[in-house]
Amino acid sequence: MSFAMALTLVQTALELGLICSLTVLALFLSYSMLNVCDLSTDGCFTLGAAVGAVVAISGHPILSIVAAMCAGVLSGFITAILQTKMGVESLLAGIIVNTALYSVNIAIMGGSSLLNMNKTETVFTMVKGLVAGTALESYFILIVALVAVAVIVIFLNFFLKTRLGLAIRATGNNPDMVKSSSINPAFTTIIGLCVANSFTALSGALLSQSQKSVDINIGQGMVTIALASLLIGGTVINHGSILKRAIGVVLGSFIFRLVYTIALRFNMPAFMLKLVSSVIVILAIFIPYLKNNWPTIQRRLNYKKGGR
Repeated sequence: MSFAMALTLVQTALELGLICSLTVLALFLSYSMLNVCDLSTDGCFTLGAAVGAVVAISGHPILSIVAAMCAGVLSGFITAILQTKMGVESLLAGIIVNTALYSVNIAIMGGSSLLNMNKTETVFTMVKGLVAGTALESYFILIVALVAVAVIVIFLNFFLKTRLGLAIRATGNNPDMVKSSSINPAFTTIIGLCVANSFTALSGALLSQSQKSVDINIGQGMVTIALASLLIGGTVINHGSILKRAIGVVLGSFIFRLVYTIALRFNMPAFMLKLVSSVIVILAIFIPYLKNNWPTIQRRLNYKKGGR
């Protein structure tokens, strides 16, 4: 592999990693902070992609981002209502919403399973036009992704330190204590899931516009990818401030995408990539477990050796 090809590989992984890290940041908020496992991620990701594409095709590239995030908020709101007001378990609520969103997304896409945006102006083509003729011309996707991630990370760092953000974190840690403190855990859960799903939808909108197409299966497996990236990020940086942990999450997304891209470069069959994702998740869980339990394992091994 030449140096130029290696740089291209890293750039591709960085672009996809940054765009998908928005979904990982959504899980960071819902799973790590709020302690809610939201399985509507796949459908919400496609929802953001579909809404963003339809609005962009109608001639409103900036509005497409706002519309996608609003659609994500609505998806998160419905998921949260099912959990908090209708007594549906969080896992089941996510599955129900994810299933329903398949039909909703097809309807948004006009009954088609594929939308083409080759001739559509998007936020990426706008930035490409702005940097045309400069040294940054070939990095327009990276610029948009970096700006989006930076804004969301800064927002999260600020939001989770506010009174509402602290209430959301407290709900995840100890909902009974939150109730005794006159804080409504249903309200904090609704807000948390609405914000998280807006990030997921933004991620879907940016990915579809960068690829200039939307497929109904664009979000398939995103919850697995995001969870793997979240766990990798937690392994890289598992202590410190919200800002440090959020940066760790972004790094985890990049590392996952780098491994994924390398696997593709080695001509791995497409049907094997799901297995690669699962193996990465297993390793991301097992390595911290092994690290924490290594002294105990070592003592047991030494005891067995001494007993022989």
